Amino acid sequence: MSSAKAARIGEETWKNRVDKVNAELVTLTYGTIVAQLCKDYEFDYPEVNKQLDKMGYNIGVRLIDDFLAKSNMGRCGSFRETAEMISKVGFKIFLNITPTVTNWTTDNKQFSLIFEENPLADFVELPDDGHAQDELWYSSILCGILRGALEMVSAMAFIPNGAHVGCQVFDRLSLVRVPSADAHLAAFFGQVQMQVEAHFIGDVLRGNDLTEMRISLLRYIEDEMPPDDE
Repeated sequence: MSSAKAARIGEETWKNRVDKVNAELVTLTYGTIVAQLCKDYEFDYPEVNKQLDKMGYNIGVRLIDDFLAKSNMGRCGSFRETAEMISKVGFKIFLNITPTVTNWTTDNKQFSLIFEENPLADFVELPDDGHAQDELWYSSILCGILRGALEMVSAMAFIPNGAHVGCQVFDRLSLVRVPSADAHLAAFFGQVQMQVEAHFIGDVLRGNDLTEMRISLLRYIEDEMPPDDE
């Protein structure tokens, strides 16, 4: 899928299928969460980062179903396509932003998202305590959301006589065998999941020139239904 097509899908989905939420409300709500975590963990910022990432992961594993339902997207053919979908459809739908996809490695397994805007961090200043500027990644929840969502992507594949002919994304819970009227057509649900690592390497809140998230593909996880006992 081309970058332009992904952008068009994201824009159309945002306009027609998404309930709008006040951006300032999102900013204030998230800020309250971060502030409370800082207090709960006694300003141990590395631990706050971990908790934000964990919170995001738990959101991501549930958010993917909403994303698929709103976007009607099929399975991506490559990690590059996945990156475009994350940027131009995922972030557009849920935050109305489109971070730039850039800085690919030669093996196409790592890339960066550059955020020219970040609603979570609007009007935010990090604590001037000599530690937050070096240790707190304020928007770490976004990294967890991406990890959780990508690990939960699943697909339905139809195999005639062992040959792959098509694929359509279904929800992650539908792991059941489907009977077919054609005796020569075997249909099964198989999960195609991506294990990724995501972290920020720059944030304007910390005085960096750019807010940049680095995403790495660790492996694909494919799980198929076992053969019939019969």
